[in-house]
Amino acid sequence: MTKTKRVAIIMGSKTDLKVMSAAAEMLEEFKIPYHIEVVSAHRTPEKMFEFARLAHERFSVIIAGAGGAAHLPGMVACLTTLPVIGVPVQLGTLKGMDALLSVVQMPKGIPVATVAIDNAANAGLLAARLIGMNDPKVQKKLQKFQDSQKKKVAAMNRDLRASKKIKTKK
Repeated sequence: MTKTKRVAIIMGSKTDLKVMSAAAEMLEEFKIPYHIEVVSAHRTPEKMFEFARLAHERFSVIIAGAGGAAHLPGMVACLTTLPVIGVPVQLGTLKGMDALLSVVQMPKGIPVATVAIDNAANAGLLAARLIGMNDPKVQKKLQKFQDSQKKKVAAMNRDLRASKKIKTKK
């Protein structure tokens, strides 16, 4: 079956969208199709099971964001053979540390690639890199992206030298 959407972006709640939209923006930059949906591990476990079991028919990579107990990435990873990228979402008093530890501490045999707290943009970029392994067009766009990052740093250094805020030895 043809994968119409290459990346699934799922989250435990609509409130996670403000973080997870950065993954969608990154995928749009690389013109990678995606599907975005709320799939709660706690409120709709049956839907989560069905989504994860059938994901291979529609997707190549899953980005799963969740806060608090953050069970969604690991539960999806245990039900699919697709790569799962976990995005710990910051909630409440623990500032996302609870979600980070939950997502990163998967048992042996349940791999979840984990990005920094609220860093869905890096999840989108990692998904693009995974897809780029077998897609020369995406690989070319990734190279351009990296080149633009280098140019931005070079421009920062030029600006610093021009403003004389840093001194350089001659």
